[in-house]
Amino acid sequence: MKDKLVAILTIILFVFPAFSCSQKQKTLPLSPIVKPKNVILIIGDGMGPEQVGLLLTYARQAPHSVLKDRITCFDRMMDKNGSLGVSLTYAHNVLVTDSAASGSQLATGRFSGSEMIGLDYNGDPVITVLERAIQAGKSTGLVTDTRITHATPAAFAAHQAHRGMETAIAVDMLAAGPDVLLGGGLDVWIPEEANTKEAGVRGELEKLTQGAFPIRSKRKDSRNLLTTAREKGYKLAFNRSQMNAASGKLLGLFSDSALPNAIAVSNTLDDPKRSIPTLKEMSAKAIEILSQNEQGFFLMIEAGQIDWAAHSNDAGLMLHEMFRLNETVNHILNWAENREDTLIILTADHTTGGFGFSYTGKDQPAARQLSGKLFKDTVYNPGYNFGDPGVLDKLYSQKLSYGDIFDKFYQLSKEAQTPGNLALVVNRYTDFPITLSQAERILETEDNPLYAADDRRFNAKTVPKLDNKDEFYIYQKTSNQHALLALAVASDQLAVWNTGAHTNTPVLVFAKGTDAARAPFSGVLHHTQLGQYLMDAVSKK
Repeated sequence: MKDKLVAILTIILFVFPAFSCSQKQKTLPLSPIVKPKNVILIIGDGMGPEQVGLLLTYARQAPHSVLKDRITCFDRMMDKNGSLGVSLTYAHNVLVTDSAASGSQLATGRFSGSEMIGLDYNGDPVITVLERAIQAGKSTGLVTDTRITHATPAAFAAHQAHRGMETAIAVDMLAAGPDVLLGGGLDVWIPEEANTKEAGVRGELEKLTQGAFPIRSKRKDSRNLLTTAREKGYKLAFNRSQMNAASGKLLGLFSDSALPNAIAVSNTLDDPKRSIPTLKEMSAKAIEILSQNEQGFFLMIEAGQIDWAAHSNDAGLMLHEMFRLNETVNHILNWAENREDTLIILTADHTTGGFGFSYTGKDQPAARQLSGKLFKDTVYNPGYNFGDPGVLDKLYSQKLSYGDIFDKFYQLSKEAQTPGNLALVVNRYTDFPITLSQAERILETEDNPLYAADDRRFNAKTVPKLDNKDEFYIYQKTSNQHALLALAVASDQLAVWNTGAHTNTPVLVFAKGTDAARAPFSGVLHHTQLGQYLMDAVSKK
């Protein structure tokens, strides 16, 4: 089975992109499906075959792999009652999708437009699988390690013209009424008055959150959606203990924005003062609540920061984000073991970064003698450095994300923000040291030709200098600098990246359940088909 997985990954990376040209944008016929009681959809945001391959490669080849028996959640998904398909992700009339359109296609089974939430490509609202599950009498929930109003979860419980309309998305979510909403993003749920320290609502929020994180609002009105949530019967949770104590309908917001990245989570996991639940803990709580319904449930869980690590070309962080997904899926598999009433789908909305390991001409290994017959009179001397698996251990040992590394650097005084000090910070928190000249190159900037004072994407007059790749590194101020660090250590990591954005590489679809329930999810699909099958799975019998 392990070799089969690797073979399938290889086929997908080199063969299936050709299908994107021939797939027609039409509603395709459905195969019959036996309806399960429970449907759990797990989305690794940005998790293409490249990211799946990274975790599988670590599991198989890292000299000091920390994975028990070197088994991943992907192996377990395929072990018994499992199947594997591939799905094309493109949105309407474009080659490459964003998370909003792709999430909307998964949620509705209909083609959507770029950056739309819960709409078809004409801009009309379409019923989602979550809303259909509610109609069928099932309990429903959304869990994410990003903001609960971020593009992917939003697509399942909101209908808005643009993914950036998160204050309106929060209103839609409460109107849809899922039983469980767990993630980050308090800042779009509270009134703008919360930004004033003397305001009464600010004091109330500080008591509610018990000082777990900063209080700040992104709303431009006085709506307090926490009050609305309580009126609708939700219990509120802002830390781990509050979440664990809650029962019934639950709205949990554990950060003002996104939750911590996976390396930061690992660094604080055993801290008795830890207040932010992990993705696994949130998922476990959601299942605990939703499984009380005899009619069953629909739950969408997003490991959303795989995508962010790939946008930053941060291979060490991306590996840790895959670990976060892995432990979450393993918990769900443990819960569902020996059940025949639950369908589990593990897939991605798209892939990000174009990551891969490659061989290089640097550090060619020394010639050596082998004991084999054909090397009796010659030495073994490959012409290239094909990569030491010890690189995988070094990636796992990364102590801070690239984002946090640069945060530490820019917290220094202006006078101390020198190439030498950047090298010191990088070399302290990663096992891939950079030189002074590399640090100088990373800090080099140029005028931003895309600068526009009123455009949130290009709000910097100068940006890191990326030479000819600027068009594919669109997050000018932040990820570009991360990409330059990735480029500096690329030959030591044997890691290559194609872009700081998304790609159209088809994604994998792992399905676990009875033979009949999972049968439609194998083969070559498009996300609209996948969404149609999900919709049918939660519908009334």
